[in-house]
Amino acid sequence: MEQGDYLVRYLRGKGVPEQRKSRHEYLSYYGLDQAYVYVLVSGVVKASVTLREGEHFNIFYIQGPSPVSLLRDEVSSRAKSPYSVRVESEEAVYMAVPRIAFWEYVNEDTRLLAYMKDYYRASLDEALYRMRYLTMNGKVRAVGGFLYDMCRRFGEAGRGGTSISLDIANEDIARFCGISSRTSVNRIFRGFRERGIVSTCRGEGRIVVRKPSSLERYVMD
Repeated sequence: MEQGDYLVRYLRGKGVPEQRKSRHEYLSYYGLDQAYVYVLVSGVVKASVTLREGEHFNIFYIQGPSPVSLLRDEVSSRAKSPYSVRVESEEAVYMAVPRIAFWEYVNEDTRLLAYMKDYYRASLDEALYRMRYLTMNGKVRAVGGFLYDMCRRFGEAGRGGTSISLDIANEDIARFCGISSRTSVNRIFRGFRERGIVSTCRGEGRIVVRKPSSLERYVMD
């Protein structure tokens, strides 16, 4: 997070303007040419791809400050977007930096260069971490691992448990976990509720994890 703050401050110093989008607006679309590197200043966005059958598969959430696009090479002025990026928080503040200019900034500042190397390493670690619970046997383990990950990244501790600060629909959970329908997710949630592991905030729809340790085993086993 500290390095992400440095990236934002550096780009501000270069005069890169900040822009805003509201919830469910898109920063980029999967497969379309992009001339910019997007840097999220604040807020949360979701990355997803469109499969051949027309279905969407969610990849991960990104919280600012952070780059939100895979940067690929340093010389192309345009590149196809590797995924769609949609705003999931009430608002997202971001910067759009021309691709070549972004790499010129990175290569002229040793701290930025080190940050980008760390960014790629951290992205790989996160991908491997998610693969562990998404490829485990059974839908229950996939959903349990996903909820534990969301609790770890977006959890807010309270008296009744840990509230996940994002509004996550069951359909989105199904798309993150490779489950064909939200009906299966509803059934899994019902089992978690009956065991007192999760509940839902009244009037808000947010998920509350009452027993995070009961979900941890889905990613630790």
